[in-house]
Amino acid sequence: MKQKKKSDVAVLLDYAGSHKGLTFLGLALSAVSMLLSMAPYICIWLVARDLIAVAPDWTRAQDIAQYGWLAFAFAVAGIVLYFAGLMCTHLAAFRTAANIRKQGVAHVMKAPLGFFDSNASGLIRGRLDAAAADTETLLAHNLADIVGTITLFVSMLVLMFVFDWRMGAACLLAAVISMIAMFSMMGGKNAKLMAEYQAAQDRMTKAGTEYVRGIPVVKIFQQTVYSFKAFQEAIEDYSSKAEHYQGDVCRVPQSINLTFTEGAFVFLVPAALFLAPGTLAGGDFAGFITNFAFYAVFSAIISTALAKIMFAASGMMLASTALGRIDQVMCAPELKVPEHPQSPGSSRVEFEDVSFTYDGAQTFALSHVSFTAEPGQTVALVGPSGGGKTTAASLIPRFWDATSGVVKVGGVDVRQIDPHVLMDQIAFVFQNSRLFKASILENVRAARPNATREQVLSALKAAQCEDILEKLPQGMDTLIGSEGTYLSGGEQQRIALARAILKDAPIVVLDEATAFADPENEALIQKAFTELTRGRTVIMIAHRLSTVVGADKILVLEEGRIVEQGSHQELTAAGGLYARMWADYNKAVQWKITSEQ
Repeated sequence: MKQKKKSDVAVLLDYAGSHKGLTFLGLALSAVSMLLSMAPYICIWLVARDLIAVAPDWTRAQDIAQYGWLAFAFAVAGIVLYFAGLMCTHLAAFRTAANIRKQGVAHVMKAPLGFFDSNASGLIRGRLDAAAADTETLLAHNLADIVGTITLFVSMLVLMFVFDWRMGAACLLAAVISMIAMFSMMGGKNAKLMAEYQAAQDRMTKAGTEYVRGIPVVKIFQQTVYSFKAFQEAIEDYSSKAEHYQGDVCRVPQSINLTFTEGAFVFLVPAALFLAPGTLAGGDFAGFITNFAFYAVFSAIISTALAKIMFAASGMMLASTALGRIDQVMCAPELKVPEHPQSPGSSRVEFEDVSFTYDGAQTFALSHVSFTAEPGQTVALVGPSGGGKTTAASLIPRFWDATSGVVKVGGVDVRQIDPHVLMDQIAFVFQNSRLFKASILENVRAARPNATREQVLSALKAAQCEDILEKLPQGMDTLIGSEGTYLSGGEQQRIALARAILKDAPIVVLDEATAFADPENEALIQKAFTELTRGRTVIMIAHRLSTVVGADKILVLEEGRIVEQGSHQELTAAGGLYARMWADYNKAVQWKITSEQ
């Protein structure tokens, strides 16, 4: 049996958790406050009725002051209950948004690290943080307004048909036309336009984040925002969709909506003129004027009620698209945890006939790759760009899981090892290592939160970071990225190496860790490598072939396959791809600028 899909409101209330009851209490208070807010209009009508009944001797109307005080009391009570209701719905809305963010972050923490390669941080943040904020308006205001407006309309229907159903129908005709106009803007196929509008906003957020990160390059080459084509196209796409929805779709229906809601009284006058001759002939002039006054007073409520419905409908659409964006985060694949996890017996790394294809790709990134890295060995992965080096290394810590074949650590399939245990076995140093906006102490301690200051300092010294600590005002307690304290790329890489050293994992993955280092920093990083790799199994990805000359085994990958393997001497003697790469590398190293005389 197919399970019925939950409504957007029901999904949001599930996120509210223990605060769900506050939402219902707030809605009840809103409904009662709306009933109380109608009472002053009834009091006004009672005043008009008494005055008309004794006209022209106004002094005979004795209860007018009473009605005034009653109207004041009802108005104050309605305002107090409305604010109390909003307090309840706001508390629930804030908790709901907080729970969405918490659950979203908790879920993406379970996603494989490869998920973040294909989903930019700006996009995830836009989907989760901004979308959670979009739900607040619905829960804090719109739901209360919807319940209150429904209560108001039911009450108005009862009251308007009590005295003269024809005048009541005339007043409600404006409401019917207005609702049809609103539905034409927000219902049917136009609901999809809002989703497209939000998707365009997501794309613009992602492109904007990438552009901001690339500003240094843009400034160096004296370019403008238009040189960043993806950002320009994202802005233009968002702009065109916004203009199309607001201009082409909403202009006419919104004009009709505002015209009839603000002019509801216009429908009442023709109805009154049509009914007047018959009523006056019957001699009930006072009753006719009293009824007309009643409907004239209540026609003023219609525009307020319909405006609330319009904003509430807009909030429902916004929340619906926001939930769709939140679902994209909540539907991120989870890293599967084995029911009966096994522990690796050593730091041995094995690839057994491993193939891997990225989602949506038509060709293998890796195809039937097999090799072994024994404990204490250094295995280097080299080859042309796009050959599968980084992909192979990323399968060891389960950034992705192999499409076929088996990746083993310590004789155990990595999919059968608890993810936390597996991550404890591996230390990473990437070519673009990032540091947190925190002290150097906390940045290094991220590898082992319970490490002492002495252990952190020892790791920093092993990573050749003593010169960095000496120049910083508070040493390793200095906050990075604050008050002008910034580190160069090579210095950041050495801090990242200290983090890896502190982790003390038996397997180390180095992904071109010296790519952005200057010669001085590269020399220091190489010294730190000696400390980091001593006695450990090392998987090294390298483009600078000089860094892999001393590797125990070199694997040459091309188009996802291992085309050669062996030591540096064996591969250069073989005269294959590696030998050609080595020759090209040496030629590039010897290249220099000369001036013609």
